[in-house]
Amino acid sequence: MEESMFNALAEAELRRIEETLERCGASLEVDTQPGGVVEVVFEDDSKIIINRHSAAREIWVAARSGGFHFRPQDGRWVATRDGAELYELLSRVVSEQAGETVTLRPHR
Repeated sequence: MEESMFNALAEAELRRIEETLERCGASLEVDTQPGGVVEVVFEDDSKIIINRHSAAREIWVAARSGGFHFRPQDGRWVATRDGAELYELLSRVVSEQAGETVTLRPHR
């Protein structure tokens, strides 16, 4: 995949993630940083960082429980380690850090 195509795809997904997090109802703040970075800040000041990594053609998620890499596959973003879907993983790590059950489903 060309870098420009990846960047457009990743930017669209990061916007979708931001919108999904903002309407999820959990106690968190979402900040978008330049360069394709979404920072999620929780009441206890812990953070989840979601960013695009153009060289690897991946979206990376850094959470308290670890780091995760996702690649586009058949219209979804799939974890390179275990095949988990991006929003399933985000639901889990956001729930862990928010201390409440959060289910994230993007609007397509």
